[in-house]
Amino acid sequence: MAKFDYFVVFAEMRTGSNFLETNLNAFDGLSCHGEAFNPFFIGYPNTDKVLGVTQEMRDADPKILLREIKKTTDLSGFRYFHDHDPRIFDKVIDDPKCAKIVLTRNPVDSYVSWKIAQATGQWKLTDVKARKDGKATFVADEFASHLSALQDFQVTLLNRLQSSGQTAFYLAYEDLQSLSVMNGLAKWLGVDDQLDSLDKSLKVQNPSALSDKVSNFGQMAEALSGVDQFNLTRTPNFEPRRGAAVPTYFASQSQPLLYVPIRGWPNDPALRWLQVLDKAKGVKPESKLSQNGLRDWMRANPGHRSFSVLRHPLDRAHAVFCHRILNAGQGGYGGIRTTLGKRYKLTLPEDPADPSYDKAAHRDAFAAFLRFLKSNLNGQTAVRVDPDWASQSKTIEGFAEFALPHRLMRAETLAHELAELGASVGLAEAPALDGHINDMPHTLTDIYDTEIEDLARAAYTRDYLMFGFKDWVPV
Repeated sequence: MAKFDYFVVFAEMRTGSNFLETNLNAFDGLSCHGEAFNPFFIGYPNTDKVLGVTQEMRDADPKILLREIKKTTDLSGFRYFHDHDPRIFDKVIDDPKCAKIVLTRNPVDSYVSWKIAQATGQWKLTDVKARKDGKATFVADEFASHLSALQDFQVTLLNRLQSSGQTAFYLAYEDLQSLSVMNGLAKWLGVDDQLDSLDKSLKVQNPSALSDKVSNFGQMAEALSGVDQFNLTRTPNFEPRRGAAVPTYFASQSQPLLYVPIRGWPNDPALRWLQVLDKAKGVKPESKLSQNGLRDWMRANPGHRSFSVLRHPLDRAHAVFCHRILNAGQGGYGGIRTTLGKRYKLTLPEDPADPSYDKAAHRDAFAAFLRFLKSNLNGQTAVRVDPDWASQSKTIEGFAEFALPHRLMRAETLAHELAELGASVGLAEAPALDGHINDMPHTLTDIYDTEIEDLARAAYTRDYLMFGFKDWVPV
């Protein structure tokens, strides 16, 4: 039984994919049909059909061409670049009967080659006498976009293969000149035929050094010196993904407003505002909706607005600490509280109102909780990452699985922004926002210092960076 029904070569422009295809077609039993799903042509620039399928037929339903590729006597395949028809990507990447070949090249080399081909109009070379001479002009922003597109697609490929338990045959541009590697690829594809030599019809177009091929080589070298090749400045993020959590949304029954809450508010002022708004009409916001139920609400409320509220990470963490950890009664997380006391050195009173639990004790306990949060969000503890203290950036990423909120508000300007939101849906007068309820038994102002701020930054580095939070300001 054959290992594969067909194959795909994941590559990009100027990576040597034409040369690879030529050699694949030299094997008995293999056929590669060019860029079969290129949105601008089918197969090759000057052809009008592949395996009897026209471009019009393919554009109407790409699965038609894919079925024809699978039906051929030979093991057939095609080349696929990151900007080719996305409708076919999921079909092939999740299909274990599709052999995946991944061809890569140094992105600087592929960029320079692409720029020279643009300048000369020569995309293939079969006779050195016909070679057109030209130089590339390096454009930093253009290269950054080129590099980002390549890297994003490679990460997508890798993650999809890993999550589906598949592997690919990886080739570098330099491997294409190795007869043994090409023969090894054929064996991996399940073909017995072996080549005695590689095809020589295609010639290397620009074999000289980069310094001879780039007109502004000095500028290129200077620009690339700032490229973080090893991604040293990245913010590691090991926090687990979050889902859309649609049942936690609140859909107004009197106005076209949808509140998408980021948990961590013991007394959520935005929710109270929405409840007051609906109460005036004798209704209350609906929650615990399914995705289909929420879509029905959206259809019934054209022009609706969804919103969420960002809160300073330190303020939010302190509120959660007081409500979920320090609190030994209703609403508190008793099991986690016990674990934190035993394993993470949080000294907590049985009764938070105990006079011996003073500001100094509260500060020490909260500091220990912030240290725990750093480990917890980095996947280093056995305790769950609770939605109340999950990072706001990760929570919003989860919302995107269903739909991103139309508006992200800030807690410190919430009253003004809610009034604007109400006006945007035609409210002549929106209810006032309830005042802030202080955390008990001690406020954040009581214990704030630079160490507390630094601990919060260490735990919520990504939130501080992504949302531009400055140091918390005591009130």
